[in-house]
Amino acid sequence: MSATLAANPDTSTEKAAVQDLLVKLFAAWGDADAYASFFTEDGDYVAFDGTHWRGRRAIAEGHRPLFERFLKGSHLYAESSSVRVLTPDVAIVHAIGAVLKAGQQQPGRGRLSIQTLVAVKQGEDWRFAAFQNTRHRPFADSLLGKVLRLARIAPMPAASATK
Repeated sequence: MSATLAANPDTSTEKAAVQDLLVKLFAAWGDADAYASFFTEDGDYVAFDGTHWRGRRAIAEGHRPLFERFLKGSHLYAESSSVRVLTPDVAIVHAIGAVLKAGQQQPGRGRLSIQTLVAVKQGEDWRFAAFQNTRHRPFADSLLGKVLRLARIAPMPAASATK
């Protein structure tokens, strides 16, 4: 499948709409139904532990016990995000953030995750069709990774658009 865009397309409107969708998704954290409403009916959601929910209803039901018990009073922390518009109705989002427990202001060591989201435009509205959450633990930042880089055995990490 290939997509063709006009030369130098102005994607600022789409980028702004998708960034707004991400802000609204983060703000809905804690309310399972509101949170899930930002996904397509058949959306895919993969949590950091590999749990996979398919569909808006499953996303809501999967989050409900978390919000009612384990993550009650928690909120999301965002360190950075980027939006890349692929076509006028498809965008990819990368965000780095964490879940903060009630009263917590900064994420604990090793709690940052990187999320990859695919946003699609349905009519006039944008929704997320896919979400993948992975703990952010680059090998290059580990002690072994640093030693191997110093010894010129491991490559230097690539520049990141989300940092």
